[in-house]
Amino acid sequence: MLQDSKTLYKALRSRDHRFDGLFFVGVRSTGIYCRPVCTVRPPKEVNCTFYKTAQEAEQAGHRPCLRCRPELAPGNAPVDNSQRVAHQIVRRIEEGVADESAALEVIAREFELSSRQIRRVIQKELGVSPIQLILTRRLLLAKQLLTETKLPIIEIAYASGFSSLRRFNDAFTTRYGMPPTRLRKKAVEGADDVNGADPLTLQLAYRPPYDWQGILEFLKARELKRVEWVGDDFYARTVRLGGKNGWIRVRHLPGKNSLLLELPHQLVSVLPALLNRVRDLFDLNARPDEISRQLRKDRFLAAFVRKNPGLRVPGAFSGFELGLRAILGQQITVKAATTMACRVAEKFGEPIVTPFPELDRLTPEPSRIARADVDEIARLGVTGARAASILAFARAQKDFALENVLHHDPDATMARLAELPGIGQWTAHYIAMRALRWPDAFPKEDIVVRKKLGGVTARQAEEMSQAWRPWRSYAVLHLWKNSAKISDHENK
Repeated sequence: MLQDSKTLYKALRSRDHRFDGLFFVGVRSTGIYCRPVCTVRPPKEVNCTFYKTAQEAEQAGHRPCLRCRPELAPGNAPVDNSQRVAHQIVRRIEEGVADESAALEVIAREFELSSRQIRRVIQKELGVSPIQLILTRRLLLAKQLLTETKLPIIEIAYASGFSSLRRFNDAFTTRYGMPPTRLRKKAVEGADDVNGADPLTLQLAYRPPYDWQGILEFLKARELKRVEWVGDDFYARTVRLGGKNGWIRVRHLPGKNSLLLELPHQLVSVLPALLNRVRDLFDLNARPDEISRQLRKDRFLAAFVRKNPGLRVPGAFSGFELGLRAILGQQITVKAATTMACRVAEKFGEPIVTPFPELDRLTPEPSRIARADVDEIARLGVTGARAASILAFARAQKDFALENVLHHDPDATMARLAELPGIGQWTAHYIAMRALRWPDAFPKEDIVVRKKLGGVTARQAEEMSQAWRPWRSYAVLHLWKNSAKISDHENK
C-alpha cells in the first residue's frame, strides 16, 4: 500500500493520463479498485486506499473496475494500456509511418505484443478499432484545414493522412453527412480571415489562463540562435520532421484562448506530427485549474501561483535538442550554456533557407554528432568530460527515442539517463520535465530552488516538495520565475 495518499488523491482528481499505471486506487465504500484515469466521479478521499500494483489491490480484497479495467493499465503484461498504445499508434503514423498496418507492427514490437493483441485491447478499451481512432483524428484535422485555410481539397486530404482524394471524400461524407466541398464553401463565405496557401495559419487552443509572456521569456533566455528566434510577441524556429524541412512561427491570440501557428506549404504533409510537437512545446494540454488549486495550498508557492495562475512548463520541439542543451548547461549559467549550444548548432546543424535571416540552421541530428569525436566537440569550448557525455547521449538516442513522449515510464527513463556518463539526477529530471512532459519531475539539487526555499539541502528540498506533488515541475518553474535573474535558472 502506498502511504502518500494526499498526493495520489490530487493526481486522481486530475485524471491526467501521465499518471496512468503508476498507481491504483481502492475504494472502501464499494470494494472496487480503479486506474487514476477512470471516468467515474472521484470518490471521497477518506474512502481511498492507494496501491502500487493491481495485485496489491486485489490482495487487499478489492475487485477491478469494469469501466476503467485496471488490467489494461501500463506495465500490466501481456496487454499494455490501450489508451497509451492508441496514442502511440497515432503519433507513429503522424511521424511518418506509411500506413496503419505498418504502424501497428511498429507499436507491437515496442510493447512486445502482437498487432492482433493491440487491435483487441483498443477495441475493448475505447470501443473503436485502431483504424477508426486514426480516422477520427484525420477527419478532425481535415475539418480544421477546410475551415481555416484555402488549401486545395486534394492537399487537405493528403495532409490529413488520407492516401487518396476518393478515400477522403468517402470518409468525410459518411461521417459528416456532406461532402468536404460544401463545408469549404460555407467556411469561406462565412469568414474573412481564411488564409491562403502559403504561409498557412492554424489555431491551437488551450485552457486559460495562459502565461504567454512567461513562455517567451523562458525560451528567449535559452534561444538557440539561427535555429530559434524569439521576438517580443512570437516564437519561430526551423523544422526538420518526417523528411521535410521548413520553419514555424507562433503568436498569441488571447481573445480566442489560442496560439496561432504559421507554417510554409512544404510542411503540410507532416502537419499532424507538427501540431503534436507545438502543443508539447507550449504545454497546451495542461490543466491550470487543477495545478493552481494544489500549489496554492503551499505557503512557499501561494503568492507566486496567485500572481501567475497560467504558468506553463515549456516543453521541447526536439527531445535530443533539449537533452543536448541540458548537458551543456550543467554547472554553468543559462547564458553561458546558450552560448555553447549556439556554437554546437552552428558547427553540426545543416544550413536551411527560410524567409527570415535569423533562421538559417537546422538543429543538429544525433547521428551527425555521434560521428564526431571528443576533440571536435571540445574545440567549441566544451570540456572534455562534457564532450564525452554529449557523444554518449547522441549514440544512445535510438534507445531513448525522446520524441515518443507517451511511451516512457519517467522514473525508468530518468534512471537510464543517469547511467550515461556525465548525466546526473539534475539533468535527468530536467529532461523529464521538458522532453518527457513529466509533471512531477523535481531536480532537488538545483541551487536556485534550494536558495529560494531558504538555503536548504537537496534532501530537505525533496521533503518540502512532497506537498507540491504531482505538479512539482510547475512548482520549480514558479520558483525559477520568481528568482532574481532568469539567467540563473538552471543547473548550478
